[in-house]
Amino acid sequence: MTTALMAMPPAPVAEKIPYTVSSPSGDRVDQYYWLRDDSRSDEKILTHLRAEQSYYRAYAAQYTALTEQLANEIIGRIKQDDSSVPVRWHDYAYSTRFEPGKEYPLYVRRSLATDQEHVMIDGNKEAEGKGYYSIGKTLVSTNQQILAYADDDSGRRQYTIRFRDLQTGKNFDDVISGSNGMIAWANDNKTVFYIENDPVTLLSTRVKKHVLGTPASADVTVYEEQDKSFYMSVANSKDRAFVVIALGSTTTSEALLLDANQPDAGFKVFAPRETDIKYSIEHMNGRWFVLTDWQAPNYKIMTVSHEQIGSRKHWQNLIAHDDQVFVDEFEPFVSHLVIGERSNGLRRIRVIPWSAPEKAYYIDSDESAYSTWLDTNLESGSEWLRYGYTSLTTPSSVYEIHMQTKEKRLLKQQEVLGGFDKNQYRTERVWADARDGTKIPVSLLYKKDFIKDGKAPLYQYAYGSYGASMDPTFRSAVLSLVDRGFVYAIAHIRGGQDMGRQWYENGKLLKKKNTFTDFIDVTDYLVKQRYAAKDKVFAMGGSAGGLLMGAVANMAGEKYKAMIAHVPFVDVVTTMLDESIPLTTNEFDEWGNPKKKEFYDYMLSYSPYDQLQKKAYPALLVTTGLHDSQVQYFEPAKWVAKLREYKTDQHPLLFNINMEAGHGGKSGRFQRMKEVAEEYAFVLWTLEQK
Repeated sequence: MTTALMAMPPAPVAEKIPYTVSSPSGDRVDQYYWLRDDSRSDEKILTHLRAEQSYYRAYAAQYTALTEQLANEIIGRIKQDDSSVPVRWHDYAYSTRFEPGKEYPLYVRRSLATDQEHVMIDGNKEAEGKGYYSIGKTLVSTNQQILAYADDDSGRRQYTIRFRDLQTGKNFDDVISGSNGMIAWANDNKTVFYIENDPVTLLSTRVKKHVLGTPASADVTVYEEQDKSFYMSVANSKDRAFVVIALGSTTTSEALLLDANQPDAGFKVFAPRETDIKYSIEHMNGRWFVLTDWQAPNYKIMTVSHEQIGSRKHWQNLIAHDDQVFVDEFEPFVSHLVIGERSNGLRRIRVIPWSAPEKAYYIDSDESAYSTWLDTNLESGSEWLRYGYTSLTTPSSVYEIHMQTKEKRLLKQQEVLGGFDKNQYRTERVWADARDGTKIPVSLLYKKDFIKDGKAPLYQYAYGSYGASMDPTFRSAVLSLVDRGFVYAIAHIRGGQDMGRQWYENGKLLKKKNTFTDFIDVTDYLVKQRYAAKDKVFAMGGSAGGLLMGAVANMAGEKYKAMIAHVPFVDVVTTMLDESIPLTTNEFDEWGNPKKKEFYDYMLSYSPYDQLQKKAYPALLVTTGLHDSQVQYFEPAKWVAKLREYKTDQHPLLFNINMEAGHGGKSGRFQRMKEVAEEYAFVLWTLEQK
């Protein structure tokens, strides 16, 4: 224990008040349940949270200079007057851009006829006087005269939809609150479809129709979902011919269609939902293209004419299922079909000419670990495909490729300031051995002069849930660790879809523990292969990745110098028993329903809060946002309180609480970078402690 640590004030101690959490599968006593307050107004709880925040600030004061140095370093790599590549749609090219020193983007469009730019929204002006501000969906009406946009000033992802006249720059009086932010226009340029959230559970349950100039209280519900395990979205098809309601649980989906020229007509079912069959759709020239897992775990693409929708019986195979290739996304063009897929752990793009499918080709790369994806392509008649490319050493780039000639154009590459030279870094893909014999892909980044001698510190990241794949993408901030000798590792563990659908299936429900053991086995592999020193391993994960951190801390905490758990989902059983909590019912197919004994027992066996032990834990930095709607603040608050009671070590346990933000942390781009600097300063400070 260092002298600096000994000078710290005593850590906050939470009162213990027994509370019985009852369920059909068993009862548990929770001593810290009282820390939950859905109103966020209980002064006793707020006092405790402020004490935790003060304790964190007192500890972090020991390395204030390092934090400021890192913040300046990280922000110094960001081009302050950056902008996105304009996307052409009809008469305008749309983009976002930042001005020097400003936290929020400007949403702009440029007339293709006059080349004149017009600022549609200045995020900085909208954010004035607000502790948190975020603009979600923005969508221009079909005639391009009105902008509908959704904003959030609480951090709880509860959006208010507003409408702006793009000729005058003034907002309409129409204001719609309590939405999930999804928007779709009808082609009459006055009717909008949106999703209303349940005010208690925050679940998306109803699609409503709003007509400009009428009060939101008069809006009509056009669809209401009865199954609380389903998520919901509403959007336009790419050609604006339809409004599409997409409904989906973890295992099942359904789509409803409305002719965008007939906003007062009823929605029609594209194909009725059937358990364990998922699909998504896109329309072009009277035909629908269907991405589905129907008899195809890794997905395939099918097609059907609009006249034959209503069931699956007329669907025809277009791209067959492949056991080795996971089809992630697709884009139909008049001349080509473009597929985004995952194979061998990499995200790649395949281009298929309609006229000569045998001449299909992949967009190539000369790097061993990289990621490509389909960018915004609004004009299906174009011969040019816009796509993105990145790797751990290559900044995010936007390219165009002529699909016939294969001519390639770099439209924009993220500019990294501060003397960045990609040639000073190396990326590598290795395969770690899991304890059951599975090979786990791992993406690595390190300096060019790195020596594999078992002395380097390691910063290991993973997520491993919901089928979300953590691609090896460029992060300029992490260079601040790599430049100081760290190896940066992304562990592509089971629970994601990095290696296909089965990779996900093998890391969920009653196989969830594979996610945790994969992470530990990757650590062991990297230490054994001398990429890292066994006493210099740092781990980080957020949200469901925070669950990963909590589980690993219980199972093998001695293997880590420190762990960072951002907004961690750590009280699995209690949360999944409470259907009033946002997201709970949506996620029974991910974790299981603990009201069923089999799932209750399994979830209880790994739930980080329930499995805390009287033992030593690594140094821990835990973060939360008071207004988080995804993982409620009281989960990490309870976990930290119980950790303080159970842990037998003298390692720091810090709880950084943002009293204004939600799940994503602070809203401004520089504020977010300052939060990263705080994390990295904790890592570097802890590295030096004995």
